[in-house]
Amino acid sequence: MSPALTMEAESDHFSPYRADGKLYGFVCVVTGADRPVGEAVVTELAAHGAAVVYACHDSSSTAELPDLKKLYPNTKVIDYPYSISSEQDTLVLIDEALNAYGRVDVWVCSSGLLGPASIDATTPADLQKCFEANSLAPFFALKYAPHAMEKTSPKGSYPNAAPKDQKYGSIIVISSTASQYGGCWGPCYTMSSHAALGVVRAGVATLKGTGVRVNCISPGQIDVGVDLSGIDMKGMTAQLPPAALQNQEVQKRTIGLERAGVPAEVGRVAGFLASGFSSYITGANLVVDGGASVMNPLTVPI
Repeated sequence: MSPALTMEAESDHFSPYRADGKLYGFVCVVTGADRPVGEAVVTELAAHGAAVVYACHDSSSTAELPDLKKLYPNTKVIDYPYSISSEQDTLVLIDEALNAYGRVDVWVCSSGLLGPASIDATTPADLQKCFEANSLAPFFALKYAPHAMEKTSPKGSYPNAAPKDQKYGSIIVISSTASQYGGCWGPCYTMSSHAALGVVRAGVATLKGTGVRVNCISPGQIDVGVDLSGIDMKGMTAQLPPAALQNQEVQKRTIGLERAGVPAEVGRVAGFLASGFSSYITGANLVVDGGASVMNPLTVPI
């Protein structure tokens, strides 16, 4: 093993134990930042010292992005309209980050779609949109972000700046427990979530020698503030099934922690995977479901 890859040779600038934050100096990209889980990820990255977070969202979105200036004044959160299905948008975003900051360290894909709840309601166009959101966006990240993440750079003149003196990068795909089995919602969701995990698994060999890791987060039942009466049953605006699919009594019976999760708990896992605390983890699928899949291995937990 090359000494450059050992923990003993880890740069001080990438130590997760540094007092100013485990992500201090990092330049990050988060897609789906206008949704509850994406917003939680942006907040988590800022809380741990990231210098810059590109908070990406669809240009047609009317949702407000998190305003973190008062809490984390030294983290620059950039409101960035971005099409997840556009290869050109991905390349432009990477170029802008490199030109402005000289580095890219973390890329979080949190832009998934549910799709229709039944196959009868599913059109080929619906399926295509789900694959674009759930697996094409991660594919673009895997194809183009590592080249930027391999670049080193001196310390910049912006707040929370730090030099980048070694190749480092973390690609994080936020999917769903539908990446492991069927029945969580509809066929679009299962198919495209499996494909998202496929991108991660394929990425391990692809990224050998780059210093970049790729991992998946598969949330189970997460309370994102929608209920069955308010959700678009076509599933083309939501990322995760509503927690109201199960009442509290059912949650206590089927989930090990007896409750639905909250977006911040997914964000914390993303912060872990972004940092050096997960330096020997790649190709993993971290299931964040409160133990539901262990409690009910042969049944649908959500």
